[in-house]
Amino acid sequence: MVGSQHEAMHRIFQHDPKMFARAFRALDVPLDDPTEVVLLPTDLTEVRPLERRVDTLLRFTTATGQFLLLVEAQGEDDPAKPSAWAYYLAHAHAKYRLPALLLVVCHDQATALWAARPVAFGQPFWSSLTMRPLVLGPENVRPVTDPDEAAADIALTALSAMTHAKDPCIGEILKALAAALRGIDEEDAHVIAELTELGLGKSPAAHTWRHLMSIDPSFFRSETSQRLREEGEAKGIAGSILGILAERSIEVPSDARARITSCEDLEILRLWLRRSATVTSIADLFGAE
Repeated sequence: MVGSQHEAMHRIFQHDPKMFARAFRALDVPLDDPTEVVLLPTDLTEVRPLERRVDTLLRFTTATGQFLLLVEAQGEDDPAKPSAWAYYLAHAHAKYRLPALLLVVCHDQATALWAARPVAFGQPFWSSLTMRPLVLGPENVRPVTDPDEAAADIALTALSAMTHAKDPCIGEILKALAAALRGIDEEDAHVIAELTELGLGKSPAAHTWRHLMSIDPSFFRSETSQRLREEGEAKGIAGSILGILAERSIEVPSDARARITSCEDLEILRLWLRRSATVTSIADLFGAE
């Protein structure tokens, strides 16, 4: 499960790699639509103590051949990044023997302008290598505010929300995305909803998004959603039981711990939770359910 704004900004491409066909057109990049997209290992480490990992690495197959696309999420200027990006491109090209492109995703225009600048490596009189990434940001990702358009390309709408998190139109984008999510598979909707919230970071737009997701309980009312909620509640109660027992210095053998953490019956877990405050042994906790 993703856990940060940075992760969300590139994981959205892993969730729907084919959205690159639309992104390429937004960037005026003359590439054919992919017929196949393969997620490749992101580890670009050499046999040295230095570890380097690109955020997302994809292999595209089109009618005219194959190429690599490296995706990096960037939240702010970082002087160390251009040399790392140049390394990623060179190493990926050497490893897979395919042309390589770098796409940098930014959620504000200042960072996007910084990332888009070509960086030359060498001497002023001779550039041995020039690193020039493609950049997606507020300037070239169109704000999607129409629910029908959002439904036609939900992943790109989520990216639109991330890249326009600080724009005045963000409320309309989020409303369109929320409406579009109601029409797709429940588990996909969960993934996109979570990626969107993480991608919005700590901006006011994240609060707006959480509000939109909470005002309509029917949005996540399917059997899958109910199961996920119950699993989360069960884990929380089990954790509370173990915490109380530990605080009261009551020994919990490994088999008893496994029994508590694997239990999915909320009624039994709630019973154990009530007992955990007064029992004197783990046997008393289980008693007669």
